[in-house]
Amino acid sequence: MTILKIDSSILGDHSVSRKLSAGIVARLLAARPGERVVHRDLGAAPVPHLSGATLAAAQSPAAEHAPEVAADLALGGAVLREFLEADTVVIGVAFYNFSVSSQLKAWIDRILVAGQTFRYGADGRPEGLAGGKRVILAVARGGFYGAGAPAAAFEHGESYLRAALGFIGITEPEVVLAEGLAVGAEQRMAAMAAAEQRIAALAA
Repeated sequence: MTILKIDSSILGDHSVSRKLSAGIVARLLAARPGERVVHRDLGAAPVPHLSGATLAAAQSPAAEHAPEVAADLALGGAVLREFLEADTVVIGVAFYNFSVSSQLKAWIDRILVAGQTFRYGADGRPEGLAGGKRVILAVARGGFYGAGAPAAAFEHGESYLRAALGFIGITEPEVVLAEGLAVGAEQRMAAMAAAEQRIAALAA
């Protein structure tokens, strides 16, 4: 069994989403110590954004690919294989300017691939092909963006991921959330304590 751990924050050791994702993986390993963990750090080693050249090359013979395009296609293939081979995916979700980091968006673009993680049926409707995976989102937000909050309309991080994952068949991702982290020290401590309780309660 394989756990794929994705971190998307650019804050390194100061990142809360990284602390949460690490805690989730530790919780899973405590119950299943034999699990293999694959870690992709998008903050330290970003996956390049898709380019027109890469998209065009994907439809042409390998012999015609420029070296830099071939390397990009190979990286995209490796990212997709990591996802496809994982049984559980833990995603550290940083929340920047009302959405996910651009690094995480670039990763999402590499795993939403027609014929691999989704397909269109004869009636033109999409069908997700990755529904057997367990996905846990470790979400960290500086303010309050949940349902009923004054800024709820600005929440395009968790909601975006739910839509993208749902498109490929993952309709019930689990969420560990710490929010209001920038409101003050007391709120930060309360948010972290609540997130840690949520991690402890995760099914192994």
